[in-house]
Parts: sequence; structure tokens; C-alpha cells
Amino acid sequence: MKNIKDIVYEALKKVTENVSDVYPKEWAEDVTIQLTEEDNSVFEYSSDMSGLCQEDKAQVRYRIDIWHRKSTSAAAVMVDAKMAAIGLKRTGCSDVPDPSGMKHKQMRYEGIIDMHSDFVYW
Repeated sequence: MKNIKDIVYEALKKVTENVSDVYPKEWAEDVTIQLTEEDNSVFEYSSDMSGLCQEDKAQVRYRIDIWHRKSTSAAAVMVDAKMAAIGLKRTGCSDVPDPSGMKHKQMRYEGIIDMHSDFVYW
């Protein structure tokens, strides 16, 4: 397992200061983003000369929820650009009905990480 959650978090902080990995307790007038790591699993193994297995690649999947009082569109475009810049590919994007009246968009991103570097690729 390789943790790139901090890299994803820092990229999202460039969209808004209101980023958290828990459900927001307070709503700001600005965009609010929740980050959830849904998967971080082995994608590819190899073995060394002694026959010991080592993880060479990991697969990651993140769900990013965006809330705003008026529109999530501008934030979604910015999130998409930030995630693409770190190598994550968008695999889903949808509006979610929210009983609070807030606009809510849910986006999913995936990538394969080289365990010997911070390189994310498909």
C-alpha cells in the first residue's frame, strides 16, 4: 500500500480551504469538499531472487463530494483539473439529490501507483 492521500488533499486545497476527509459539520458560504479513499489495494506483485513477493503497483480510488449553496460546476471543473494533474483519471461524476437544498456533486477518480516512485499512471 502506498498512501497518496496527502497529495490528493493538497491538490484539493488549491480549489478551496474547506477540504476534509469527514462529513462537513459546518457549511461555509464557499465550496465544501469531502475526500474519501475508497480503495488502496495491490495491483501487481513481483518476486525477487529468494521468491519473496513484493508489491510493485497499487490501485487507488477516491470519491470526492462537492457541496455548494448555488452551483458545484466551477468547483467540479477545478477538481477535475487538479486530479488529472496528479495522474488520477475521472471514472464517474454525478449530481446527488440533497435534502438540505445544497447542490451536491459526487466524483470518482482512479489510478495505478508505482510503489517505487510517486508516479501515478494508467
